[in-house]
Amino acid sequence: MSDKDTWNRNMKTTGKPSANIVLISEIFFSLQGEGPWAGLPAVFVRLGGCVEPLCPWCDTAYAWSGGERTGTARILETVRSHSCRRVVITGGEPFLQWDSGLKGLHRALASQEYEIQYETSGKVIIPSMPDALVVCSPKHIGGAWCFKEDNLGVVDVFKFVAGGTDWFERIDEFIARYGIGPEKVCIMPLGATRNEQIRNTEPVFTYCRQRGYRMSPRLQILAFDAGRGI
Repeated sequence: MSDKDTWNRNMKTTGKPSANIVLISEIFFSLQGEGPWAGLPAVFVRLGGCVEPLCPWCDTAYAWSGGERTGTARILETVRSHSCRRVVITGGEPFLQWDSGLKGLHRALASQEYEIQYETSGKVIIPSMPDALVVCSPKHIGGAWCFKEDNLGVVDVFKFVAGGTDWFERIDEFIARYGIGPEKVCIMPLGATRNEQIRNTEPVFTYCRQRGYRMSPRLQILAFDAGRGI
């Protein structure tokens, strides 16, 4: 029986999806391009599905919908096929699937002593996970920050994209509102293309120097422009 058939059978008989099946957009091996693990090799597990309001400048909009229902055992087999002990679980919004399969995947990876990093928007509740690094990228959409305040205590790093003065003012407001220390802040130049990111690099550099924040490039875009799955 395929993973999809198992998922459908559980939905039909119990009304709930299997706890061992996750909707996957893609799995690939690469270097982490941004944030605290920038430049480090990692296996990326990108989950399908997102939560509104959707980010208008998202460069992985293909993960908002669709994907393949995949069992934990098959995901682990794919992860183990790469000689890397570091896994980045991203999306979409990965924590949409915490109770419907991601929790099981997390436990399996942690039990095999993988280093785990999550990339999340913070728009849904983030579970407490002492055995993972949680990187949250809050989104300012429609004039407001889309972030659940209950997540403050479980986020290890807040990662923002910025493209000029208006962006910096919004980030300053968010950080001041929640009393976030500079050691937990990482700023990246806005840009889904290489040229756009380069244009925004100098102002972001200056902003980070003034505030004492970490600056991160987006290496995957600098190297491959708008390429996907690299």
